[in-house]
This record gives sequence, C-alpha cells and structure tokens, in this order.
Amino acid sequence: MQEPTIAQKGPYPVELEAGKSYFWCACGKSASQPFCDGSHKGSGMSPVKFEAAETTTAYLCGCKHSANPVFCDGSHSKL
Repeated sequence: MQEPTIAQKGPYPVELEAGKSYFWCACGKSASQPFCDGSHKGSGMSPVKFEAAETTTAYLCGCKHSANPVFCDGSHSKL
C-alpha cells in the first residue's frame, strides 16, 4: 500500500456539526484538507467517513499518520 502524503505537520482545527457525516482525506492529496475532494482516485487509498457526535471544534490529523484517524494524536511530532 502507498504511503500517504503529509499535507501538513500539525492538526487542522475544524468546526464539526453534531450528526453530520464527513469524509476525512487519508491520502494527503486533497486540495480541500482535511476533507476529501476525490484526489485519492487511483491511489488505492480511500477517505475515512465519520459522523460528528457533537457540535465542537475538533483537531483533525494533517500528517495522515495518526494511530487514531481522523483525529490528531501528535504523530506529526515524530515525522
């Protein structure tokens, strides 16, 4: 499997709306980071669909190496 592209070495703070579904970019190629825009096509990678449990500010992984996708776990500090 192909390694993801590091979109940025830090999280993306985003406002999530309770009950809404989102597609987090796992490949790192999306121009709409941290969300998928279809740039993964042909890479063998797929976005990760998730639903916001509450309306809140969340910190989504930008380096694409989190052990807890879609959320930042600090993995970018080891890259």
